[in-house]
Formats: sequence, C-alpha cells, structure tokens
Amino acid sequence: MSLFEDTYKTIVSPSEGIFRDKGSKFLAYAYPLRNEDQVKDLVTQLKSEHPKARHHCWAYRLTPDRSVYRINDDGEPSGTAGRPILNTLLSNDLTNILVVVVRYFGGTLLGVPGLINAYKTATQEALNAAEVVEQTVNDIYHVSFGYEQMNDVMRIVKDEGIGVLKQDFDNRCGLELEIRQQQVNRVLGRLQQVDGSQVKYMGTQ
Repeated sequence: MSLFEDTYKTIVSPSEGIFRDKGSKFLAYAYPLRNEDQVKDLVTQLKSEHPKARHHCWAYRLTPDRSVYRINDDGEPSGTAGRPILNTLLSNDLTNILVVVVRYFGGTLLGVPGLINAYKTATQEALNAAEVVEQTVNDIYHVSFGYEQMNDVMRIVKDEGIGVLKQDFDNRCGLELEIRQQQVNRVLGRLQQVDGSQVKYMGTQ
C-alpha cells in the first residue's frame, strides 16, 4: 500500500441541477477542471447565457489536496454561497471540478439558512446528474535517449503501461511520459539503468 493516496474522484463531463425556493431559481452547472485558467472563461460564458440572473456564485477544487480551492459569493452574504458549494464538493470527495450556481431572484429573501440550503442542494443536484470517475495522480517526466536505446525504453513503457503524451525522434529521442505516482520510483529506477538516458521531472497532473 502506498504511503499517500494517488487516486481522486472527478466528473467525466459537464452536468446540471436545479433548485427552487420561494420564487428564486438556482441553476447549478458542474464542469470537470484541469486548471484554474478555465474558471474565468466558464464563468464568463454562463454570465453571457444568463444576463438577467442576480448572482453567479462558484467554487472549485483542484488536486486531491483539500486546501487547494477557491470560492466566490458574487454579492450573496459571506459564507452563504461559495462555501456551501465547496462543502458539497468536499462531502462528495470530488476534485478537479468547478460548480457555478446561477441565481434568479424571486423577490423573497431566503435568509442565511435558506441560502446555504439552496446553494448546497442545487450543487448536489448537479453532482447527482454527473458521471463520477476515479483518476490517478500522475507525474509527467521527459526522458531523452539515443536511437540505440529505443527498444530498451519502449519495453519499459510497455511493461509498466505508461502513457506517452509526446514523442520526438530528432537528433536525440525524447518521450514525455505520464507515470502514476505509485509507480514513479520503480519506473525511474528502470529508466535510469538505460545507458545514456536522461530523465527530467515536468510537473504533476
């Protein structure tokens, strides 16, 4: 058993949910997320689709680390919108996900408990409609080697079931590999035994 968790749960594709209370309508949109650069575009897109909505509140999580998140109440009382959305993601143990809840105000104030319940329930409805998948946490490495080592390297890639993201066979051969964190030490050990190979860490996803 690994010392750390190298899997996480996320959603496969966008999903939607809806909750109504006292004339207010809460439309929840859940999106799979690879990085925070996507957040602004997705929120902007929803604002253009729902120009008459009063609020566009959201929360996202990235990586299995529970401390990597952001929330936005978009004018709702502090702690009544972004935080309940986030808490719903945490209680469902989902990450690499953005949920935006679009609120159309119905004329009656819901109060703090009512708002918290509305944002939480709308989010849960969107998650109920989503297909959840378990992913592995993978490290990206670039390995370079000479042509004569190609067979040795490709055998390791095949044996270990490693994903190849990019390959480049110019003067010197290069592969960008996606290696599950649990396998990293073993795979790197094997690659480093190949004569003349160089391995460089590129990041985690």
